[in-house]
Amino acid sequence: MRIKKLVAALGSALTLCLATGIARADVIPYSNAGHYNTTTYSFTAATDGEIIAYIVGGFSAAYVNEIGLLINGSLSAAGFGLNNHTSTLGDSFSLGSVHAGDSLVFVLHDLSLGQDAYSDPTRNASYDAAGVTGHNHIYSTAYTATSPLLDGVPAGTYVAFEDLPFPGADYNYDDESFVFSNVETHPDLPEPGSLVLVGAALTGLGLLRRGKAA
Repeated sequence: MRIKKLVAALGSALTLCLATGIARADVIPYSNAGHYNTTTYSFTAATDGEIIAYIVGGFSAAYVNEIGLLINGSLSAAGFGLNNHTSTLGDSFSLGSVHAGDSLVFVLHDLSLGQDAYSDPTRNASYDAAGVTGHNHIYSTAYTATSPLLDGVPAGTYVAFEDLPFPGADYNYDDESFVFSNVETHPDLPEPGSLVLVGAALTGLGLLRRGKAA
């Protein structure tokens, strides 16, 4: 009976931890600076309408960058905007009109290097040095317009770029960052913290079961 109670308590704790991790948003800026972000993302349009970009960071980055958008693989007619050296917090730019479900790929137009980095890592091989295996140049999370509070910026999807080519980057994912409206995010890999919680809980359950069998 005691073992059953321990298993039930551990299961409840795991559920609470996972629920807390899923509900927690606004982990802004990237919390693991100095380390490559292994979580990759894809994006789609939430509804018919415009995709609006609000610039929220990267004003002191060394490289000069602007933002653009691929809609179903084609560059939006809106082109590029929100230069990180001339824009201020909350400045907005329409990236074009979309239909619900359209595939979206954000494009960091690096004017200093004359190259583009993409939110889709499969497009970034030419941006990085030969032999690099990971090409994820973004970090993304929800922005709920609560904490941190970005003045004048509505709730949306936070996307921050690392503009230095790999492997020589500082991996701070803070060289130009935005909040986008009308965007749905689809993480392609679970967040590392969630995997640690699940692994620890499963290990605990396994130990309890072995103890019961003994």
